[in-house]
Amino acid sequence: MNYGLYLSASGALANMYRQDVFANNLANVNTVGFKHDLAAITQRRPESQEGGFGADVSQKVLDLLGGGVLAGPQKVSFAQGPIQQTHNPLDVALTRSGEFFAVESAQGGIRLTRDGRFAQDRDGYLATVAGGHRVLGVGDTPIRLNGTGEVTINGRGQVLQNGQVVGQLQVAQVTDQDRLRKVGGNLFAWTSGSDPRLPVQNVVLEPEAVEGSSVDPITAMMNLIDASRAAEGNANLIRFHDTLMDRAVNVLGRIA
Repeated sequence: MNYGLYLSASGALANMYRQDVFANNLANVNTVGFKHDLAAITQRRPESQEGGFGADVSQKVLDLLGGGVLAGPQKVSFAQGPIQQTHNPLDVALTRSGEFFAVESAQGGIRLTRDGRFAQDRDGYLATVAGGHRVLGVGDTPIRLNGTGEVTINGRGQVLQNGQVVGQLQVAQVTDQDRLRKVGGNLFAWTSGSDPRLPVQNVVLEPEAVEGSSVDPITAMMNLIDASRAAEGNANLIRFHDTLMDRAVNVLGRIA
C-alpha cells in the first residue's frame, strides 16, 4: 500500500468538504438571519491504532506520519448578525444571540428561525415571508389577525392591529445550541430529547428591521480560496504518488 497516496486522498476529500461549506456560506451572504457553518477537520489515527491491531502490526515510521485527516464535526456559528432597517411594519429583528422565533413548519412540527420577515397569509395568520410558516405565539398557538387593518409589531414582540394587541410573538432561548441542526429554509430543529426552548421573559426586538447574515464575505471568500488551494495541493500529490508507482513498476521493475 502506498501510504502517502492515502494520506493525500484524505486531505483532498476533507478540503473538498471544506470547499462545499464555505461556498454555501458565501452563497448566503445576503440571506436574512442566516448563520454560517464552521467547517472543521480532525486528525485521523494511524491504521495500527484505529484498527486496534496492537504492536504486532505497528510500524514506527508510518505511525509517526499519522492517518491523515477526516472531515467534521461541522458546527453552526450563532454569532449575532448586523441589524438592517427595512421600515416594513411586519419586519422585526432579534437583538441577542441564542434567541429564536418559533414557527409551525409547513411539513409539520415546531421549528426555530432568526428570520423576522413576516406577512399575513391567505387564512389570516401571521406567517414567515420565506416558506409561509405560521408564526407561533405563547403556548405554541399560531397568531391569527382580525380581518383587515394596519398591523405592526413593537419592540416587546406584541402584534398590534388597529392599535390593539392581537398576539405575542414567542421568542425562545436555547442555551444548548449544539442540539440544533439546520433543516433547510433557514429553519432549525432540535435533536431527540427534551424540548430545549426556554421562554424569554424580557423580550427586546428591533421593529421595522431584520437581522442580516452572519457571513463576512471577505472571510468567506478567503476561506474558500484556502480550501481550494489545499484540495488542489493534495490532488497534485496524488498524481505525484501515481507517477512514482508507475516508475517503480515499469522502470525499476524492468531493470531488476
